[in-house]
Amino acid sequence: MPLFLEMVRQVSRRAPALARQALAGLDAYERAPRPPVRPKRPAVARVGGAALRDHGGDGAPVVLIPSLINPPHVLDLDEQVSLAGALAGGGRQVLLVDWGAASERAGLDVSGHIEALLPLLDAVGEPATLVGYCLGGTMAIGAAAIAPVRRVATLAAPWHFARYPDGSRAALGQLWDQSKAAAASLGALPMEVLQAGFWSLDPERTVRKFAEFAELDPEGGQARRFVTLEDWANEGEPLPLPAATELFESFYRDDAPGAGRWMLGGAVVSQRPPVPTLHLVAGEDRIVPPESAPEGEQIPIASGHVGMIVGRARAQLHQALLRFLAS
Repeated sequence: MPLFLEMVRQVSRRAPALARQALAGLDAYERAPRPPVRPKRPAVARVGGAALRDHGGDGAPVVLIPSLINPPHVLDLDEQVSLAGALAGGGRQVLLVDWGAASERAGLDVSGHIEALLPLLDAVGEPATLVGYCLGGTMAIGAAAIAPVRRVATLAAPWHFARYPDGSRAALGQLWDQSKAAAASLGALPMEVLQAGFWSLDPERTVRKFAEFAELDPEGGQARRFVTLEDWANEGEPLPLPAATELFESFYRDDAPGAGRWMLGGAVVSQRPPVPTLHLVAGEDRIVPPESAPEGEQIPIASGHVGMIVGRARAQLHQALLRFLAS
């Protein structure tokens, strides 16, 4: 909250009306009724704190790998925008990775989470297609290097971290420098710190979306989805300290994947897995700039990072994924 108010204060210098509208939107958001929480789907396998949850469908298995940042249910946010539902309706058995409580994976870095994923993939019973969102896409490529999979699709996934704008990398580096002592004390990096970092990449857009929310019908579907999505973005498990360290130092700072220095299973992870691979790239993404995507077959989608999953562009995303799965 203090960071958001500071962003509003900065915007007010050049756009006072926008700042006032954003504060009205923030007030409306805080007072908005919350829809019922969607129940978690049944787990078909568990390893430690992680679970593989059954999202229905019949046919060849597809495993959805969410990021370690924010909860996994953005891939099944509601019936209208559910990626899991679209793939299940397209004739696939859909399984969603739920990483579980951070306290049960406290010793795992990003690579360790991938290795912990392998028993869940084994439990599927046959090689699955991996579909990874954001950092989950980076991890899907890593998993394909050390496990038998059918194919890989990434959604707004980073690989070439050195291709982030210099200002964004500097801001994320500063965030980590300011936070790592507290994270070391806690054993994890709180979600609030991560969210602040993402807001700082595009502060005016953050302010503007709350200003636009103030103009919505509070009883309408758009307003309800905004509330659900903002609640999702502001909740979630902390990032275990080893994972935060690898993300901020090996990935954002050193670009280990893009520089060919990311190791898994004793070998360098190639951005080109030995199976059919497709990268769906959000062309208006500020969190994962399109230039940072893995090389290979790409389909650009005119959307932002989250909008490609739950916004109007999701139809194009669903169609492209279903074509890829059927090819």
